[in-house]
Amino acid sequence: MGKAHVLAPHDKRRRRKAMQDTIGIDISKDTVDVHRLSDGKHMQFGNNKAGLKALCGWIGKAPARVVYEATGRYHRDLESMLDAAGHGLVKVNPNRARKFAQAVGQGAKTDRVDAALLARMGAVLSLDAKPARTDSMHEIRELHVSRIGLIKDRTACRNRLHGARNQIVLAHLRARLRQVEKQIDQIDVELRRLVAEDADLVRRYEVLMSIPGIGPIAAVAMIVEMPELGTLSGKEAASLAGLAPITHESGKWKGRSKIGGGRGALRTTLYMPALVSIRYNAQLGQVYRTLSDAGKPAKVAITAVMRKLIVLANALIRDDRKWAQTAP
Repeated sequence: MGKAHVLAPHDKRRRRKAMQDTIGIDISKDTVDVHRLSDGKHMQFGNNKAGLKALCGWIGKAPARVVYEATGRYHRDLESMLDAAGHGLVKVNPNRARKFAQAVGQGAKTDRVDAALLARMGAVLSLDAKPARTDSMHEIRELHVSRIGLIKDRTACRNRLHGARNQIVLAHLRARLRQVEKQIDQIDVELRRLVAEDADLVRRYEVLMSIPGIGPIAAVAMIVEMPELGTLSGKEAASLAGLAPITHESGKWKGRSKIGGGRGALRTTLYMPALVSIRYNAQLGQVYRTLSDAGKPAKVAITAVMRKLIVLANALIRDDRKWAQTAP
């Protein structure tokens, strides 16, 4: 399996500088609609091996910024082929693309219009290209998402067991609970195997696991949900995770700063590690106590610890070193 990789800052700058044009692609199950910003040309290709090969030929050899929405399995082959051809890939959240359309007053929504809109969005916002996920990372992410679903199933089964009285219903729930727990164990074993097969992932995993409070599940979640760790500034990492406080001010009015946006699944994953860190990580525990002593609500203090965790993880992976307790 291919090695998971991230672009170093200088590599990102070189790739961005080399990009000659911006291409917007609207992806569906059977076709891809393509818009080239430089000349306004539009084409449609089949979303299959032959169609994607023809698409690469149409784009040409000059590196281009290719902007597309995340569409699950429908964009994986496209990603792989365009990345191999040396183009810069920009995968955007569909909700963000919709908000951009509203901002520019674009009400119509067709495949052709969406492709043109994505190209415009990429150019206007100067969106950075990211490397495509490897096959192993796709598998890891799929397993990770499935595990999240199984955890929800397990919680639902346990909650229903508390209220069930009928013996048949109880038997079914207990059987389902055993099945779910077995499936979670199978996924955990496979996740460990996939991580162990990639030297880069092994190192990232070891660095994350060295941080008190970060366990195996949280480490894998951070690898999956934020592959950019190690290439960002501290502020960028906190913002991408949706843990950076957003200021609300207008004139003399000053509202309360709140977090928001970013990657919600990662924030959810970091909550329990933050609680553990408060108890077992002296430095992060001090952050919590300082804020608590200053009268901040517990939720605010815990969020600050979550933010420190992601910033710390980013710095350690960037420097390729494990966590070490700072002497008092």
